Amino acid sequence: MEEFRVVIPDEKYTVLEFLQEDFPGVALINRALRTFEPKVVFGWHLSLMIGFEDVIENGMPSQKERGVIDEFEGRFSSLLKGPDLEKPNALFLARITWNKTRELIWRVYEPETAHKLLEIIIEQNQFSRRFDYRLEYDKDWELAEWHLAEHKK
Repeated sequence: MEEFRVVIPDEKYTVLEFLQEDFPGVALINRALRTFEPKVVFGWHLSLMIGFEDVIENGMPSQKERGVIDEFEGRFSSLLKGPDLEKPNALFLARITWNKTRELIWRVYEPETAHKLLEIIIEQNQFSRRFDYRLEYDKDWELAEWHLAEHKK
């Protein structure tokens, strides 16, 4: 089995505003992952898509809705990363808010841990919003290309 030396970068964020299908969007992207290596160690792409229940204009969440989503995101992210932040199970990649949805994206080391965590949340009905997720093997980070590209402002 091949071994890698991994240095976990401090998260550094870029905010990207965009327009898609006449709806405004906002992406918070961890730009520290642009140069992260070895990418293959975090070869799994986890995308969690949450539907908003309470929106204001242009499909953006109300203040109350943001509170609900942000609280879940913080709790879930902490559990997903695990207790050892020097050896986390996941790296935060992006948060995208657009058209009554929020997508949360991580790069994952051990997919079974992430899958079990999501199964528990679903089985125990621990989150009050509808969501679905995809956990895909993506060793070359192709699913992260848009997020990590340099976008013109």
